[in-house]
Amino acid sequence: VTSSSLLPPTEPLVYTIAGGSEHSGQYVAENIKIDRPHDQLSRWSGAQQPPSMKQWILLRLDTLAVVKSITFGKFHRKHPCNMREFKLYVGLHPDHMIQVLHTNLKDDVIPETFAIPQSNKDGVPFTTRFIKIIPLSAHGQSFHISIWYVSVAGITEPSYVEPLRVQYDEYREAIVLRHILKHLRKRRLLTPYSSILMRTRLELEHPLVSALHTSLVLQGDFSFAESIFPKMSSARLFDNYIRSCQPHACWTRLHGSDADGDAPGPRGGHAMALDASRGIIYLLGGWDGRKSLDDLWAYDIGTERWEMLCRTTEREKNGPSPRSCHKMVCDSKAGCLYVLGRLGDDVGRVPPSSDGGAEEGQTQTGDGNGTQGGSFCSGFYRYHTRGLDAGKWDLLSFDTATSGGPQLIFDHQMVMDSDAQMIYVFGGRVVHGDWDSPKPASASPSSQLPIPPRYGHSMVLDPLTHTLFIFAGQRDNRYLSDMYAFDLESNAVTELFANFSTVGGPDACFTQRAVVDPRLREIYVFCGLTRGKQTGTLNVLTADAPNWVYRYTCPNVPGTWTQILPENVHENFSDVPRPRYAHQVVYDEKTGRVFLHGGNAGEQGDDDDGRGSGERDRDGDRDEGADRDDHSRTVVRELRLDDFWSMTLVRAGAEEVIRRGFYHIRRQRFREMCEDLPALTALHYLQKDVADVVDHANSEEADSFRSLLSYLLAITPPKSRSPPSERSDAGPSDQGHQYSHEDVPPKKRTRSSSPSEEDVWTSTIEDEGVAEESRSVSRSTATPMTRSGAQKRSHAVLLLDEDPLERLSAGSGSGMQEKKSLLSADRFCQRTEVFEALLAFIEAGAKQPEGSLLDLVDTEDGL
Repeated sequence: VTSSSLLPPTEPLVYTIAGGSEHSGQYVAENIKIDRPHDQLSRWSGAQQPPSMKQWILLRLDTLAVVKSITFGKFHRKHPCNMREFKLYVGLHPDHMIQVLHTNLKDDVIPETFAIPQSNKDGVPFTTRFIKIIPLSAHGQSFHISIWYVSVAGITEPSYVEPLRVQYDEYREAIVLRHILKHLRKRRLLTPYSSILMRTRLELEHPLVSALHTSLVLQGDFSFAESIFPKMSSARLFDNYIRSCQPHACWTRLHGSDADGDAPGPRGGHAMALDASRGIIYLLGGWDGRKSLDDLWAYDIGTERWEMLCRTTEREKNGPSPRSCHKMVCDSKAGCLYVLGRLGDDVGRVPPSSDGGAEEGQTQTGDGNGTQGGSFCSGFYRYHTRGLDAGKWDLLSFDTATSGGPQLIFDHQMVMDSDAQMIYVFGGRVVHGDWDSPKPASASPSSQLPIPPRYGHSMVLDPLTHTLFIFAGQRDNRYLSDMYAFDLESNAVTELFANFSTVGGPDACFTQRAVVDPRLREIYVFCGLTRGKQTGTLNVLTADAPNWVYRYTCPNVPGTWTQILPENVHENFSDVPRPRYAHQVVYDEKTGRVFLHGGNAGEQGDDDDGRGSGERDRDGDRDEGADRDDHSRTVVRELRLDDFWSMTLVRAGAEEVIRRGFYHIRRQRFREMCEDLPALTALHYLQKDVADVVDHANSEEADSFRSLLSYLLAITPPKSRSPPSERSDAGPSDQGHQYSHEDVPPKKRTRSSSPSEEDVWTSTIEDEGVAEESRSVSRSTATPMTRSGAQKRSHAVLLLDEDPLERLSAGSGSGMQEKKSLLSADRFCQRTEVFEALLAFIEAGAKQPEGSLLDLVDTEDGL
């Protein structure tokens, strides 16, 4: 893409109204072309109230363009009909459009401009002729949706736009041709397949993958096929698969301390932040079961030592008071910590100033920490970790609410983009002068994001894609399991999951912790409190609550959830952290290690193993993660933890992928040996060569291996009368690697002379001469026609006859195809299924596309 400094200028785009849903009265769609903010009639308004019918407006640009932004004008004062939530689609044709926005308009009088993405999910830039606006809701309940004014800006310079249009057309053509090539090769139509490749010079897949198909499927050279796998590993074709494998957690308890042997004590609801440039973890405050803390610690990852930076920050000039449920982020570039929010010790009362522990805004003497005011001000602090001001605190804001920021909040989330020098805050509970009655916080009064308010949730920032991921938490009395992606450049919000628990993700959870690896595009989630499955309201900690990995390719496209398996927990339970909530985690991208500290282990039982210290009595609504809407003061015994852990994920390596590939190839080779060679030869190969690549500790794989013996015992080998399965790239799982009928042992069958059983699936491979003769007869018979002139289809089109090109390469095979006979259709199908199973190990960009052309038939918008 051309550098932004060389781009043609952006200009207003002229459009016409190409269509739309029914409008109300005189509020026609043409009104949005003219900006008249003081004219009550100058707007479009839908005929029905949402969501009774789908409403839309279709714009047609006069000139093909690269659309950069869209602006919505507004009425001169707030109006209940103002459009709130909407979606935006762009494309070259009204029937084929791409969603580029799903966001909200603010309910004010200021026009809003949204940047529009100019590339698709594969990063290919596209041009636009049509724009569709789909209003979803108005700001006022039970009001029709109104749009007052719309303007569009973009680039129309032909020398810039036309090459992008050609590039996008070529991209679409390449996608279509690759699907055609896949279909032709799978149907054994190698002559047209090769002709298209030669004429278009298109690559269906990586050359090593093509070599694997030729050697495995067409030539039966299994030894050469195996030799390709190490080369694929060297070409890093297995990297994505390795990352997608179900990982195991390897936990290590850390016992570092400072020079005096001290380390942070038991606590929950504290804050941690990592200075990635120096490998230093900072820890501040928390709740120890009796009081809030204000000690500040630093942990050096390299030396594995703690250092107390400040025993009580309240006594430092401009330092924060004791607190819990606050958040702290680190600016790795400047070496500064930022602290916001708190849940103090003054729950339900204004604390006295005589105890030396005044909160923000209270009068103090000697330390300059505050000024006269209320105890519910939201102080914003900065701490310098290096430079001339190292060790000093700055009070950046006495009350962030007075400078356009959040009110006093806790249980919120805060992240920082050091490169952009931006801090983002979302959610939490707002204190409106009463600790006992906090209210959920929205994103901000001015943003009105289409993300429900919540607290105790997770939020991580991917700085490479400029995307915030917000998910889970609690709202009212419900634990949430939804997930959103917020594009910081376009302000577009995408709901990734309404309930990720239904698609293989974690259960709804509160105070779970999450960190992100933007390079790997993975989010690591560590569970906290869940709800009892019986009552649905009781907060519980479960010993088997799993941790999770969320993997995504494109931030605004739903990814996949994978459970992190514990490692050897059956051997020594003390080798892993106990269940907890209100804990804290940070992630060191350089070493790939997650660090976890402290938290609340719930009510202490008599069988406590002492892995955490600090049994404390507390009132029932003090700690982060507890149900603080319960105002009871029932005293319970809960265990605060001071343990410190590091975790790395252990995944299958390249050598494991190669072993799995060898197992699939040798299993197919053994099946063919059972059909072509003496049984003793096949048995020896099974016991030696196949057994050498079996993971006998894996019960499913071991069972699959033992079932292979049935091929030797069968009177006749299995046979399939149909083409290979259309399950695109359906590969083995991480555990058993099972797929299709390939693993189904053959059944003993007797041949029937009944003509009705001619097409019954049997385990018999026809004599090649007879099969060829029967196919020749079939081809010599005229195909009957329907009244419409179309040929009547029969099973003959699926016989998968030998292609003439196969004879040209038949002599080069040296592996299992000891008999230089014709490759039968059934064996071609078997080998193709093995090949497609092996494709599961290879990254998407290096193999044939997923999906099938057959899926276009008899679909709503298909053929």
